[in-house]
Amino acid sequence: MPPSDQSIWSDVLSFLRTNRADICRQWFEDITPQGVVAGVYYFRLDHPVRRQYLQRHCVEAFTEAVQAVTGRLFSARFIGPGEFPVQELVNGHARGSRPASPSASHTSTHNGSAPPVIVPSTAGAPLDSLALNPDFSFEHFVVGPENRLAHAAALAVAHRPGSTYNPLFVYGGVGLGKTHLLQAICQRVMTSHPGLAVRYVSCESFMTHLRDAVQDGRLVEFRQQFRDVGLLVIDDIQFLAKRDSTQEQFFHTFNVLHQAERQIVLSSDNAPHEIPELEARLVSRFQSGLVVSVNPPGYETRVQIVKQKARIRGIEIPEDVACFIAGRMHASVRELEGAIVSLHMLAQTDARPISLALARAALGNDRSGAPPEVTITGIIDVVVNHFGVKLTDLQSKRRQKSIAHPRQVCMYFARRHTRYSYEEIGGYFGGRDHTTVMHAVRTIDERRSRDIEFDRVLTALEQRIRPEQP
Repeated sequence: MPPSDQSIWSDVLSFLRTNRADICRQWFEDITPQGVVAGVYYFRLDHPVRRQYLQRHCVEAFTEAVQAVTGRLFSARFIGPGEFPVQELVNGHARGSRPASPSASHTSTHNGSAPPVIVPSTAGAPLDSLALNPDFSFEHFVVGPENRLAHAAALAVAHRPGSTYNPLFVYGGVGLGKTHLLQAICQRVMTSHPGLAVRYVSCESFMTHLRDAVQDGRLVEFRQQFRDVGLLVIDDIQFLAKRDSTQEQFFHTFNVLHQAERQIVLSSDNAPHEIPELEARLVSRFQSGLVVSVNPPGYETRVQIVKQKARIRGIEIPEDVACFIAGRMHASVRELEGAIVSLHMLAQTDARPISLALARAALGNDRSGAPPEVTITGIIDVVVNHFGVKLTDLQSKRRQKSIAHPRQVCMYFARRHTRYSYEEIGGYFGGRDHTTVMHAVRTIDERRSRDIEFDRVLTALEQRIRPEQP
């Protein structure tokens, strides 16, 4: 490879990281420049899903970068295994061409022949499926106690599709990692079982295909497209609810695939029996395999997710910043990723290194006079001083009322005034189970609603916990 190509690629990568950080990924370093052929600068990347990402999101940005670095009107194109620049057919034979030096005219051709064409490779490309995100691989999935079973099941299915946990039904709230697991299964199967046909669609896409097939009289073709596969993955299957004709077709598709030992993977916001107006026979079939949940990540898992998401984008995040983001954002993984994007954008705009102060500004925590964040440590300090107990008592296994009551008050305040989960709060008090925390919150809340004097005590304690709040 000419040294000039590598030098140009280094400058292109630097340009992208400075001007288009939103699309940059750590694996961009695996891209290899192939030089110029007839005004097109070629880049090679063997990973098919990553190359699809480049083709979908990065052609314009790479073209801009190449033109800025070389000063010439080159366009960018991505090729992979089995794809290479060749000359058009001359006397019935394809004539190859070597990539030219970037210094050559972008209008020139080689050997006087016509401009080159690309011979594409179609291997491994799932027909009419949803685009896969290279970020959503098993290698990038952060495993925690909230998703450990779902992750293990997904790995097992990807290793032996059709033989283990068929169907696999993954459910959980929005933005918790269900789609990540489904796409990780697809990517692993495409790599480890390249001859297996994979079809990954949304439930909405399934319904649209069915409607169009009925209108155009192509039901036979529709059935072939969804039944002649080795792996069928459907996201958001809960949208089958109230769709009687669609449920009928999916029921028969499910049966054909399952009887042929073809793998089926489904995701939903709810468990099968909680999907409204879903036929009982479908609920039964969905539950015939393995049903696993993905729960909101706890604090420690969120910290690791922040670090992983930053690492994917090639961003260095200090430990205290990762902890701050994890403490502030708790609703979903998407929320954490959004915080990272906002922080990185602010760092680039202000030309400042990522720090805790910058993170506070990026997440809207830079208001003058804003009250300090309530912590469990602060809550405990107020409660132990009022009730005359020790921290060691609250964290002990003792159940005397003089200890259990202030412990419940601490748990109640922690749940009310912080973003910690039941599991995390229980961890502060001797590693107690989340059900213990739930019982404590319910007990204190009920007593507060019927005991005026007790309510006054708690109100006074809350004022000490948050003294700067009106």
